[in-house]
Amino acid sequence: MTLAEKIISNHAGKKVRAGELVIARVDVCAVQDGTGPLTVQEFKKIGKERLNNPERTILFIDHAAPSPRKELSNTHMVLREFAKEYGAVLSDVGAGVCHQRLIEDYVNPAEILVGADSHTCTSGALGAFATGMGSTDIAVAMALGKTWLKVPSTFKIEVSGEFQQGVCSKDLMLYLIGMIGADGATYRALEFSGDTIENMSMSERFTLANMAVEAGAKAGLFVSDLKTKEYLKAHGREDKWVEIKPDEDAVYERVIKIKANEIKHMVACPHTVDNVKAVEELGEVKVNQVFVGTCTNGRIEDLRVVAEILRGKKVHPEVRMLISPASKAVFKQALKEGLIEIFVDANAAILTAGCGPCVGVHAGILGDGEVCLATQNRNFQGRMGNTKGFIYLASPHVAAHTALNGYISN
Repeated sequence: MTLAEKIISNHAGKKVRAGELVIARVDVCAVQDGTGPLTVQEFKKIGKERLNNPERTILFIDHAAPSPRKELSNTHMVLREFAKEYGAVLSDVGAGVCHQRLIEDYVNPAEILVGADSHTCTSGALGAFATGMGSTDIAVAMALGKTWLKVPSTFKIEVSGEFQQGVCSKDLMLYLIGMIGADGATYRALEFSGDTIENMSMSERFTLANMAVEAGAKAGLFVSDLKTKEYLKAHGREDKWVEIKPDEDAVYERVIKIKANEIKHMVACPHTVDNVKAVEELGEVKVNQVFVGTCTNGRIEDLRVVAEILRGKKVHPEVRMLISPASKAVFKQALKEGLIEIFVDANAAILTAGCGPCVGVHAGILGDGEVCLATQNRNFQGRMGNTKGFIYLASPHVAAHTALNGYISN
């Protein structure tokens, strides 16, 4: 059995195989301020007086935090009132991006997480089956503690060897998406393996899991190993660790083998994530804005990379650099290590822990014709609030050098 089949089997009460439709028990439900109000509305239509598991139903206010408009402030009120009335957990303004908060505090190996957000798959790096669904589906899961789904078939992504200097998992994921296409793994699970993956930090694994959906995948999955255990220990959940791995005779729809040393600094060009090129192929693409943060690359490890490159230097005078830690915990650690001071001295602007400009609601919307290099996961036309803007995606390493030089550089 694959990882997806194993986890879903444990929650369906029977052995399942790819392609089966099943009803499975759900451990954690999550919504955010964009999708949550509709979920609340649908939950109330169901007529249930209580949540199935209020302690593990989390409402996040992160996409427009703090709120830039009264209409959004009113939707935030809906979530706060629902949490108070039904005893759900509320993660309010400044606590951070839902996906980062979920891995820090709420999700454990071998569990099922469903969230009303496509990047819910981030938690798959912990060895959980984590997937995004529509608001109505999440309302039903909140009410019943169950969901229905088709067991996905699995692509095994086997990565071997060592990366070149400065190359990281973000480059690997862009490379993979460029290879198979933005719809190349639609409704499959991506199962990451190989010695490169085994040697990766949890932070880099989270980046891969986060962007699984950018290839159309239902989930991005990793074994739960000793690195997973250490991560849980650091976040006070060592007792929740269980080992989970696929069987040696697991059946995969496809096996994709990648040599890490062949991957360069990669960039996804406008306006699709699979429009991928190596930085050296671009020529001199000038940028107006550089954004470091989000659920993809806003962790402390990412901020350390950027700080090391910016230390003692200044951001290019024609570039505005925005930095948003992925959570309050990351923000506090960055303060403790002196990273925030390095950013401020370099003339970067520090944003509230949250989604920030990534969703195009506030805090960094592009002007007509402006170009942004971001560490986020999507560059669709209009993603940063203006259909006349241009978004390039890259690693924190590339983002920092780009901010200094004024054009996309490694």
